[in-house]
Amino acid sequence: MNESKRTFLRAAGLLISNAILQCHLGAKGRPRNKGSNQKVVLLIFGGVRHAETFSAEGLVNIPHLSQDLLPRALFYSAVRNEGVTAHFNATSSILTGNWQHVDDWGKLPPASPTLFEYFRKQLGIPQSQVWVVASNKALTQAIGASSVSGYGVRFGANVVFPKQLLISAVENAVREGGNRNFTDRTKVQAELEAVLEGSNYEGLGWTVFDTVATLDSQAQPVIREAVATFVRSGAPTTGDEFTFFMTREIMRKFAPDFLVVIFSDVEVAHFGSYSLHLAGIRTGDRLVYDLWQEIESNTEYQGRTTLVILPEFGRDPDGSSTNGFFNHRANEESTRTTWMMCLGTAVDRPQVVERPIRHIDVCPTLASVLGFQVPEARGSRLAEFRA
Repeated sequence: MNESKRTFLRAAGLLISNAILQCHLGAKGRPRNKGSNQKVVLLIFGGVRHAETFSAEGLVNIPHLSQDLLPRALFYSAVRNEGVTAHFNATSSILTGNWQHVDDWGKLPPASPTLFEYFRKQLGIPQSQVWVVASNKALTQAIGASSVSGYGVRFGANVVFPKQLLISAVENAVREGGNRNFTDRTKVQAELEAVLEGSNYEGLGWTVFDTVATLDSQAQPVIREAVATFVRSGAPTTGDEFTFFMTREIMRKFAPDFLVVIFSDVEVAHFGSYSLHLAGIRTGDRLVYDLWQEIESNTEYQGRTTLVILPEFGRDPDGSSTNGFFNHRANEESTRTTWMMCLGTAVDRPQVVERPIRHIDVCPTLASVLGFQVPEARGSRLAEFRA
């Protein structure tokens, strides 16, 4: 693997995480107040079918999920997406407890409040305790702010799109570099610093707090130190690995009570590569296991955290007019029925539940774990969870 790519991604991740840290540290250099006693990490996995995951043939792609985690998990084998099988609407349905039918690209917010909004408004939770880290750019800032009166953006989440920072920095460096041979990493380093320091910070598709214009002088040494690590560190090499790296940094720096992580390496399927789609599943399987290991070893999370993992939807069946695994819009069982795995404090005992459940049941279930109400949700709390 190209060392420049490794160090570039690593340095970018450190730049982002340390910049975020500086924005949240109090006067004595400690993260600000924590929220509730229980914590929830929700990992949404993109679009994968049973055939490539929890089938006899698919288990080879998910050794950690099937061998390391399943024996200790509450597992739902039939989870239904009965709404729009597109990324923004699927994720919004999970987070609101209502089937959403809004713009597929996140140009409009969900039509009902999200878990973030209920959680923050009812329990007075600060924004520093509610985060979304996503590989999928389609999940714009709208995911943290519904259009329902009484909730809205002031109760939204911190939404982080690490890849967008890289894209913006590289685009600017290439544009300014003209015909120069683009091998000088110092130019990219300068772009990363400029993006973090400049007024276009929020334009990258994510925010740190409600308003962020510039980093103050206290943040500059942190940025310089992060850049100094550029030439001596390893790095993630895919979008989901970069998302995981940022997730782990946020967990270690802020220990949020409610954290949503969204992987999307599997969506390379849209380009027609089945082998890369399978590679995305295998990467996600490994990163889910690494995330669970972080939860179990991190003192802020161990013994008080529920981890929930589920896909947004499946994929179209092979032989369909939509080229099968390429897409996820067919009204078919392989597209609409997936699975969900749950680990941690809210799991009463390991078991496999074959009763069909729905995506919209996740919202009221997680609300019960964290101790608040979701009056607008139309889903039902899952009885197997310990509230």
